Amino acid sequence: MKVLSLFSGCGGMDIGFEGNFVCLKRSINIDMHYDWIAEERGEWVKLAPTKFKTVFANDIRPDAKAAWVSYFGKEDIYHLDSIVNLVKRARNGEKIFPEGVDIVTGGFPCQDFSIAGKRMGFNSEKSHNGRKIIANMPSIENRGRLYMWMRDVITIAKPSLFIAENVKGLTNLNDVKEIIEQDFAKSADGGYIVVPARVLQAADYGVPQSRERVIFYGFKKSALTANAMKALTSKDIPQEFDPYPIPTHAYTFTDISKSKPVTCQEAFIGLDEPDFSSDLSQKKYSKAKFMGKHCQGQTEVKLDSISPTIRSEHHGNIEYRRLSKENGGIHTKELEEGLKERRLTVRECARIQTFPDNYQFVKQGIISASDAYKIIGNAVPCVLAYNIAKRIEENWKKYFKGDNYDCCRK
Repeated sequence: MKVLSLFSGCGGMDIGFEGNFVCLKRSINIDMHYDWIAEERGEWVKLAPTKFKTVFANDIRPDAKAAWVSYFGKEDIYHLDSIVNLVKRARNGEKIFPEGVDIVTGGFPCQDFSIAGKRMGFNSEKSHNGRKIIANMPSIENRGRLYMWMRDVITIAKPSLFIAENVKGLTNLNDVKEIIEQDFAKSADGGYIVVPARVLQAADYGVPQSRERVIFYGFKKSALTANAMKALTSKDIPQEFDPYPIPTHAYTFTDISKSKPVTCQEAFIGLDEPDFSSDLSQKKYSKAKFMGKHCQGQTEVKLDSISPTIRSEHHGNIEYRRLSKENGGIHTKELEEGLKERRLTVRECARIQTFPDNYQFVKQGIISASDAYKIIGNAVPCVLAYNIAKRIEENWKKYFKGDNYDCCRK
């Protein structure tokens, strides 16, 4: 089935939606989802491909496109342009968006809703292209309102389903969540049911990181089965129709049927120290000096636990792989072995975000380590996206009428 991807970045959501990538075996709850595994490789597994195919992607960052294309290879479908410009061109009669789209996904910009920023919300100081707002620019074109342009794409493409993603901070910023839900429901003249948005904790799905994201689902009314329409409009959605993936790892709750959270130690398995690695993404790391623990990004990851959120940051705010003893480092054995204080490498950040190792983020003359940190921090963890995709794939026939699902498999 065809997926139209918006605000694609370097493709974390897209990798997860297509599957067919390698991740830690511990990131998958074998007891729950053994059928997700196509191939076992010791501590690693290759996940089965899904029934989804990305047919359109876009972003405004050239480095994000370069990274995406180096993995997916389909340069012609990645549009390096603002969603505002793309929608305007489509309105003027240009054929921008493909026909027959089944799903639209999009992680609309989060900076204006994040607790790490100014929290300007719908009144962002930045424009749709990431630059400072210029005089007389329509307010609807600011960065905090770009979800409205995602709504316009939904209206044009008319998918059976759309999925939008953003930071948890959006849920406690006035009534922003409710306004966005109401606005999304107006897509295609009110043709969509938007179920109440929910916050997902990535660590509950095998991601070795505390990363909370709010997910919005919208279903095309005319495509739904009678049973799905009844279930999705009820006050309490029955479990069998709940679109949100079932947690596989017990981080935010206690459940003996769930796996233990994946730790940083497990995520870093097999990685050599930068000086001895042949992987360019493992060799590159921030050399910014320690600035004191009163500043952001000056803490050391705990190897026996999950990582703090990997943020879209520049060099000075990247967490430490290990601190010196003088700066409060606790990895005593490593320090005694002569391993030096350093921040997380690009590859270690990518591992924490569950990107496969064959995704090369650093490219000489094209993508710097600084840019790589930013695009990795902006991404949806691939394994979390895979959980979302598989839940939808498994329930597709319950939700939607017709035989498009079967036709696409022929």
